[in-house]
Amino acid sequence: MPASPRATALSVPEPSREAILNFIESEREAGREVGRREIAKAFGLSGGGKIWLKRLLKDLEEEGETGGDGVARPVHPRGALPPVLLSEIKGKDRDGDLTAAPLEWDEAEQGPAPRILIERPREGRRTHKAAAPAPGPGDQVLLKLTRLKGVEGFAYSGRVLKVMGKGKAQVLGIFRALPDGSGRLVPIDKKAQGREALIPKGRTGEAEDGDLVSVSMRRESRFGPPEAQVRERLGSIKSERAVSLIAIHAHGIPHEFPPAALKEADDAPLANLQGREDWRALPLVTIDPADAKDHDDAVHAAPDDAPDNPGGHIVTVAIADVAAYVRPGSALDREALERGNSVYFPDGVVPMLPERISNDLCSLREGEDRPALAVRLVLKADGSKKSHSFHRILMRSAAKLSYSQAQDAIDGKPDDKAGPVRESILMPLWAAYGVAARARDARQPLDLDLPERKLVLKPDGSVDRVIVPERLAAHRLIEEFMILANVAAAETLEKAGSQLIYRCHDEPSLEKMRALGEVLASIGIKLPKDAALRPVLFNRILKMIKGSENETLMNEVVLRTQAQAEYVAENYGHFGLNLRRYAHFTSPIRRYADLIVHRALITALKLGDDGLAKGTTLEALREVATRISAAERRAMAAERETTDRLIAHFLADQIGASFDGRIGGVNRAGLFVKLDGTGADGFVPASTLGADYYRYDEAAHALIGERTGESFRLGDRVHVKLVEAAPVAGALRFELLSEGRQGMPGPGGRRGRFPSPGRGRSGSTFGASRSPAPAKPGRGKSGKPKSGKRR
Repeated sequence: MPASPRATALSVPEPSREAILNFIESEREAGREVGRREIAKAFGLSGGGKIWLKRLLKDLEEEGETGGDGVARPVHPRGALPPVLLSEIKGKDRDGDLTAAPLEWDEAEQGPAPRILIERPREGRRTHKAAAPAPGPGDQVLLKLTRLKGVEGFAYSGRVLKVMGKGKAQVLGIFRALPDGSGRLVPIDKKAQGREALIPKGRTGEAEDGDLVSVSMRRESRFGPPEAQVRERLGSIKSERAVSLIAIHAHGIPHEFPPAALKEADDAPLANLQGREDWRALPLVTIDPADAKDHDDAVHAAPDDAPDNPGGHIVTVAIADVAAYVRPGSALDREALERGNSVYFPDGVVPMLPERISNDLCSLREGEDRPALAVRLVLKADGSKKSHSFHRILMRSAAKLSYSQAQDAIDGKPDDKAGPVRESILMPLWAAYGVAARARDARQPLDLDLPERKLVLKPDGSVDRVIVPERLAAHRLIEEFMILANVAAAETLEKAGSQLIYRCHDEPSLEKMRALGEVLASIGIKLPKDAALRPVLFNRILKMIKGSENETLMNEVVLRTQAQAEYVAENYGHFGLNLRRYAHFTSPIRRYADLIVHRALITALKLGDDGLAKGTTLEALREVATRISAAERRAMAAERETTDRLIAHFLADQIGASFDGRIGGVNRAGLFVKLDGTGADGFVPASTLGADYYRYDEAAHALIGERTGESFRLGDRVHVKLVEAAPVAGALRFELLSEGRQGMPGPGGRRGRFPSPGRGRSGSTFGASRSPAPAKPGRGKSGKPKSGKRR
């Protein structure tokens, strides 16, 4: 999707929000149609003014101020809660009505979770369906949301569509035995650090010292610690997988397959050639991380010899045919939907499907026959797609290569494995990628430079070192071919009029763009009001500051400006990739969304009888999209917390050591610092910064001294000392050793700086939540989130 031409400057002042709303209301009352065109004409807006109006109307729709009549979009906008949401019942209000909140919500990133008032069932309502179980505190429920106005304390009301799971309302912690037979509970939640509970003798169950346990709270007291009773012993913290065990139970991630699902996997026969094209002679190859245990995609490329496509290439992407083994409504299918995706921890993986499926039947092993769903992409010389077609095939991988093996071979350093296929397979792949890259560069997707760190573990599961893997051309090649395959899948299903689940990513909200403009202004860059909101705008900003002291800051700020990608049944495009339509097709082993797309293609193209279940409705796919989006957020939180705990263990014996780092987050409570090298996140309480009172300036992403004007801003380089570590919670507390920026005007003070005493006054330890974790905008290897990445 090409970027829109730069709009002309505003010719008239921007009208106020109130003026826009009043005009909409008056036009509706008069029975006249009102949309963006009518509003722009009424207020004399053109060029950049129309762009500004589009963004304003989008924000008004998010706030529930507009809807329909050509003003609001037909799909729920990002930034507001979706119309159907997986939530958790939190309790009751003073009137006895149930209240809820989104199931996965990061307060550090998104602020306080919006409260949802559960609607009471209508009296006298009759239904032929069996009565659904009544929800209660701790339950997970699927809600149909309605925006509320004027109801104190509640942003939405929710009608219960389905009770997804009865909650345990559990509190998790590490059991520490005491000599008298009682115990104490060390909480795993960062926010609860320092608030231990006592477990009286006789209420410890079968827990042993060092066990991860689930407890129910028995008594709260103003003058002593609360009491608890052990409900369940979950495992030993001394085991090799102890750290991921905490995250699995804390987030309720299903990790044991039911017997019925395992039996289906064990009984499944290897698919044969029946109903498939025989592509075993085509030398497809897999290119994966060196430690990959399954191989779900393979690629091949060759020059196109068609006379009408000079300089063109034919690229083939083959994906493991999971739909052949996981049928709709089966035990395997139900479990895969419950999990939503595989969850990747540094010390292991919780797979979406049993190993018999993911590591055997659907792993495209070298030299072995495997069923696949393949797309044949014909590219023109400029990289644009000339045509594509899908095929259900039987293939045989010609080689299993790692990214580094493939890259070394192309760079003229082939090993014994890559050398024999360099000229016949790898060189044509690189030639086709060179063509595809031209189209990608012309499309100009969002191009952020934020290196990912990887933990290398010892045999006992502890951290050995932290590395930043090199980003190779081989990674980009596979990424680009997977994106092309994903787009082709969405296009094919749209053309066939089929239902599907899209991968969508919304453009940034007007509020976030204003905040970005304020940060840019603070470093002397003006955000043009009349610029079309496209990824190229952000790329220009990043190019301007590349190599400057503000490069890291602006990469972080631009990332935080982006919305979070999600799965939806109704398309609204992918902003980060700059694509009109996009679906996940390339990894059905580890993502349920891809399995839905495979089934939809099988049905639409009449490739078998194991496609989408008959009668699959848009409403059903909306529910699936909501569930798997929540599962993805759950997995991301669990993976992030596990990394935090492992690094906290790694640094626990370095109390008193000093480190260099950057400020990675700022809020009213203090600073979140990310260390160089390890990437560890720690907290500096605002109360320990010095003698001044520091106010939080949200627009500047900074804490600013009220009297001195000394400031600490997102992205600033700092030197800190580690003063406390809580490995179980993954929490670190730092003391700031370096000075802040000088002379910024404080919110209530003046320029200049007063002498400040030494750092290190006492303050809260782990009362604040972790550093804000920005949402991924949809970049990276679109087909293979083996490092935990999700697009």
